[in-house]
Amino acid sequence: MAAGTTGSASGARVDHLVTSGTFSLDGGTWDVDNNVWIVGDDSECVVIDAAHDADAIAEAVGDRRLVAVVCTHAHDDHIDAAPALAERTGAPILLHPADTELWKLTHPDRAPDGDLSDGQELTVAGTVLKVLHTPGHCHGAVSLYAAELGTVFTGDTLFAGGPGATGRSFSDFPTIVASIEQRLLTLPAETVVRTGHGDSTTIGAEAPHLQEWIARGH
Repeated sequence: MAAGTTGSASGARVDHLVTSGTFSLDGGTWDVDNNVWIVGDDSECVVIDAAHDADAIAEAVGDRRLVAVVCTHAHDDHIDAAPALAERTGAPILLHPADTELWKLTHPDRAPDGDLSDGQELTVAGTVLKVLHTPGHCHGAVSLYAAELGTVFTGDTLFAGGPGATGRSFSDFPTIVASIEQRLLTLPAETVVRTGHGDSTTIGAEAPHLQEWIARGH
């Protein structure tokens, strides 16, 4: 399901797909809808979080060159379709190495192809995506900041209304709060926050609520 685009001077744009499936961890399973973000132009693109449906994502990519399948973190609902999409397109799968253990819970026989690291810059269609290591939801969670597009892709670190869930394996509430406060709320207020699930928001809309989140806890 397409949900609009945002463009830049370089010609890069953001395409949006929603896919449905399940999320399983610590013995529980939940039905979820995931946001899949595709950043690029008519020639090349990256996929952020290959969730649930490799066929639908490949159809959205079309005949463009897929530069990389970028994982904001390694929960199964964000990576379950990554190997199939990579095999279909030849694109490498990129993940922060701190999430390797979590990745192996879903794909024990297929490692990612490359590492993401804090400060790393990925360039697609003339637009830079800067990797921000934002742990807390899990150890290797990252956000991707595209200054030229005025947006940050936060995975499950920051949502409209607060931090992503903690209290499960590999997660920590003080750590996610520190990541949000130090790495995300320092971005320009007008920055659009494109999340792993649900509606987008802005840094300016979320920043005033930090102390409320801390008081609320996980």
